[in-house]
Amino acid sequence: MSLTHRDVATVGVGGPVGSGKTSLLTELVPRLREQGLDVGVVANDILTQADADRLRERFAGVVPEDLVAGVETGACPHTGIREDPSMNLRQIEAFLEDYPDLDVVLVESGGDNLAATFNPELADYSLYVISVAEGDDIPRKRGPGVVDCDLLVVNKTDLAPHVGADLDVMRADADEVRDGPVVFTNCKASDGVEDVLTHVRDGVLFA
Repeated sequence: MSLTHRDVATVGVGGPVGSGKTSLLTELVPRLREQGLDVGVVANDILTQADADRLRERFAGVVPEDLVAGVETGACPHTGIREDPSMNLRQIEAFLEDYPDLDVVLVESGGDNLAATFNPELADYSLYVISVAEGDDIPRKRGPGVVDCDLLVVNKTDLAPHVGADLDVMRADADEVRDGPVVFTNCKASDGVEDVLTHVRDGVLFA
């Protein structure tokens, strides 16, 4: 099996545990399907299939069950998306064996805000999701996940008043440390999700 995925666009979705990656995927995937795109989803976890099982439940009736898969990295999640993405690439190839006309695969993985980046062999386009609940100083810490991703998503904006986070400060800091776009989202209310979708479509599907 060749480790190539160039017959299908791939989007990496990274971010710390609890930042809202699953909620964002829950909003994005149905929208991609409504636009006529065939979508696969890979959820990275260290030792379990829990994340993949949760996504299968959420996408029931939207995405075929066998197009949602879990990859157990067995080590730091960064390994499977950065140093050695071969397990994820094999899963993408497995998708393509049964669905050769697949349009896009979303690869989700947790990781801290300092080092979680996607190997370019794995992801054509990458999102990094942070939560305002982590503190409004996250962007200014200049972690590679925040700085190097194609699109930074600042999620859970509805929590800002409750955790003392200043969204204007976060936006200014993000603009200072990044050359790329930033989108603020509240996935519970679907705020900002269409903007994320536009960036993904423009960045990888119709680039």
